[in-house]
Amino acid sequence: MRQLLGSLCIFSFLLAAQEAKPKSALDKLAFEAYVRHLLLLTPEVKVTISEPKPSEVPGFKEVMVRGEVGPAREEWLFYVSADGQKIVQGTVYDIAKNPFQKDLERLKTTGSPSIGTPGAPVVMVIFSDFQCGYCKQEAQSIRGELLKTFPTQVRAYFKDMPLDQIHPWARPAAVAGRCVFRQKPALFWDYHDYVFEKQGEITEQNLASKLAEFIQSKGLDAVQFEACQKSPAAGGEIERSIQEARELGVKSTPTVFLNGRKIPGYVPWENLKQIIQFELNYQATAKNAGEKCCVAPSPSLLSPQPNPVLPK
Repeated sequence: MRQLLGSLCIFSFLLAAQEAKPKSALDKLAFEAYVRHLLLLTPEVKVTISEPKPSEVPGFKEVMVRGEVGPAREEWLFYVSADGQKIVQGTVYDIAKNPFQKDLERLKTTGSPSIGTPGAPVVMVIFSDFQCGYCKQEAQSIRGELLKTFPTQVRAYFKDMPLDQIHPWARPAAVAGRCVFRQKPALFWDYHDYVFEKQGEITEQNLASKLAEFIQSKGLDAVQFEACQKSPAAGGEIERSIQEARELGVKSTPTVFLNGRKIPGYVPWENLKQIIQFELNYQATAKNAGEKCCVAPSPSLLSPQPNPVLPK
């Protein structure tokens, strides 16, 4: 009996010691349970916790949390203290650097359709979806007003981010846009305007006939266009654009980057004009963005056509 009581005491002591041991965010199971509660991640969301890696914050490690449901994916960056007891979610800035430096380094504009002046002090990168209604509103306001208001001060680039889960014809329309750009770069913006103008008429079933209508009206080579659509090259460009958007934390369309400043959602022209003017005033002295802001991908990823400067 004494031996049994002694064993029970030891077991109770070990159990109490285990319960007293503090939880650690460096324990993936504990961290997952914590962030599921924090971020309202229901059981159907697959959660992946990255391995901790060194961060620029002294005493903290960087941990990336990814949530996935089917094709939808979102990521959150956390900083975990070395002892695993403190968690910080937020953005770290270095006062000696441009506050948008990280995103500026991720943006790639080479090989993307553009309008505006090379060397402009403000660069706008637009992630868009041809089937998105708000994208249509923003596209039409930018095309109608940008170069009239800022004829030489802004260069705008178009990037594709089709939302496949809700827009079934957005990706094939994006691929078609790349094929127009590959065959005749100067016609991309005509295509851009055409698809957004016809957005309400286009369906998944009639997209091919609408594209054929555009190809014929512009005198493009239909055989070459069809071959481009079937080849992996144009589709690969769209996929790289989507991956770039994910790395930049783009969660919806349209999303604009203005000298690296992320502006999600549709912004009426008057508001966007004010932001552009603010950036122009700042760049008059700072000169730390503009055309020098964005890096080019490796040569193997580039479209063979030049990047045109097109008037409206």
